[in-house]
Amino acid sequence: MQRNIYNIAILSLVFVCISCGDKAAENSQVEMQEETTLDNRIFVSKVQFENSKMTLGSIEEKPFSVTIKTNGMIDVPPENRAVINAMMGGYIKTTPLLIGDKVRKGQALVTIENPEFITIQQEYMEVNGQLAYLESEFERQKVMMAEKITSQKSFLQAESAYKTAKARHNGLRKQLSMLNISPSNVEKGNVSSVVTIYAPISGSITKVNVTRGTYVSPATAILEIIDNDHIHIELSVFEKDIMMLKKGQKINFKIPESSLETYKAEVHLIGTAIEENRTIKVHGHLVDESEANFLTGMFVEAEIVTASDLAKAVPETAVVKQEDANLVLKLVEENKNGYFFEQVPVQIGGTFEGGIDLTSYENLDSTDKILTNGAFNLVADE
Repeated sequence: MQRNIYNIAILSLVFVCISCGDKAAENSQVEMQEETTLDNRIFVSKVQFENSKMTLGSIEEKPFSVTIKTNGMIDVPPENRAVINAMMGGYIKTTPLLIGDKVRKGQALVTIENPEFITIQQEYMEVNGQLAYLESEFERQKVMMAEKITSQKSFLQAESAYKTAKARHNGLRKQLSMLNISPSNVEKGNVSSVVTIYAPISGSITKVNVTRGTYVSPATAILEIIDNDHIHIELSVFEKDIMMLKKGQKINFKIPESSLETYKAEVHLIGTAIEENRTIKVHGHLVDESEANFLTGMFVEAEIVTASDLAKAVPETAVVKQEDANLVLKLVEENKNGYFFEQVPVQIGGTFEGGIDLTSYENLDSTDKILTNGAFNLVADE
């Protein structure tokens, strides 16, 4: 009997201990939940801070530029672009070049064949042969006219025949030169049905519109050559921003499809007529044309710097856009374990050279430390 009473007492004591333990755990869990609810700060351990290469900074006063955002393309001056045409129609006999081939000025590009080339050379040879006789007859009639041996009619006929033949001779000679046929060779009896077209400028082939056997007329664009030694940017600026433009203003531009690097240029020419889309053309010269391998036609995103002023700014990486708000992480506590940050809303303006203008920043001052690198991942994880 006494042993049973002892066992009951032991069991009762065990139940009491278990009940107390459960209650303590429950109270601890409630306290943790309350602490989590009351503390909206973001904690970053020292190890996480170093491994993620996070950095701290503060609001600084920096020179900020007022810019006009625009876009355009890489282009070349008109004299650096050449479209190759034939002076007379014909059939392409040889076309050895491909897109991307480099050519030098005066290099043979294509050859064209046409029987009409032979006709022109024949006519030139005939007139050239008659010209010496007609000139001699004109001089003879001139002398005889002076001595009143011949009639004025005979003299005028000789003069007309000579001058007509000379004009035709000069015209045919010019046509042969335009066809790249040597008149001297024709005078020697060398006649050909094939003419060669030569490169008017040095550069690279950007278009090939024909193949062997294609018939081309004078209006047909056979090839296009572009010389990229001197390039510029052509920008389209909207009508509302035109009055802020001046020659010599700095241009910062990017080629977004191929590089994140920012390049420098300056305004060289400003158009004087509004186009149909209510924009004006702005011609910019690169500060250093050798710094990048630009190609004609590349899309450009640019900012034209029209003015400069001081503004309160932070690095762009310090501001995180979340829905309709812009946030920065302000350091509120630091201990041996890590850092505690709180989210502070701010109003932002423009960006310039990696910085962003703060137009309104309540609950922040110049002495506060903010997270300048790594803020995006912390806010996104919230």
